[in-house]
Amino acid sequence: MKIKSGDQVLVLQGKDKGKKGNVEKIFGKKNQILVTGVNVYKKHAKKSGSVAGGIIEITKPLPVSKLTLICPKCNLPTKAGFVLHDGKKRRVCKKCKKEI
Repeated sequence: MKIKSGDQVLVLQGKDKGKKGNVEKIFGKKNQILVTGVNVYKKHAKKSGSVAGGIIEITKPLPVSKLTLICPKCNLPTKAGFVLHDGKKRRVCKKCKKEI
């Protein structure tokens, strides 16, 4: 996967189209990514033990295909490529050709 946790991404499809957020967690087997402040749903929860009940906001993961990486150097939505430098694989922005 070319997106890593901590990257800034842009939502391409869905109810939050056009929103930006940082990657919080990646679910590799499901090909889904949890982005802060995006795809937030409300859930009604009962009181259980010491936890208070009420309406809780839950962030749900999005499929990778609905997100694109934002380059930290040029601040444009871009694809990531790979280049070998000194035997190490590095991510590179396809637009500005700088290392991400």
